Amino acid sequence: MEQTSWISDILANPFLRGLCIGLAVAVLLWGRGWLKGRELKGNLKKLREHLHTKLEIDAADNERRKEELDKIKQERDNLRNMVQVLNQKPGRQELRQVQIYQKAIEIMFEKSPGFAPAWQITVKEAEEEMKRAERGIIPFFKRMTSSSPGSEKNSKKPLELEQSTGN
Repeated sequence: MEQTSWISDILANPFLRGLCIGLAVAVLLWGRGWLKGRELKGNLKKLREHLHTKLEIDAADNERRKEELDKIKQERDNLRNMVQVLNQKPGRQELRQVQIYQKAIEIMFEKSPGFAPAWQITVKEAEEEMKRAERGIIPFFKRMTSSSPGSEKNSKKPLELEQSTGN
């Protein structure tokens, strides 16, 4: 019975009783913390796996985008080269020049109110001269020299003569 009295003496002591209760609470809290830590480690492992999967998907997507960008850059360079080659072909430069002249004429129509009638008269005269040249009335050589910049005086005189003979 001495053993039971020894245990009852320990339990009767208020300090030891508080110590036992405190240790029991500490063991409970430690067990709860250990379980919570284990749960957090599991969540952390899941999050790492998810992050790894997401990074793999992003890396594959970035690689695909990079390949697509390289392909588009190559197509752009090829198209740029094709445009340069097409511009070098005979007739393309002339068509471009005609488009530039057409745009300049449209701008002049908008800016100068007296330009349109004078331009239309000049175009009709040029068309008539080209028709005569095609029929053989004006020699080919004169047609070529009248379009040169230094022959403005010579080109007006034949037109004046032709207009006076045409009336």
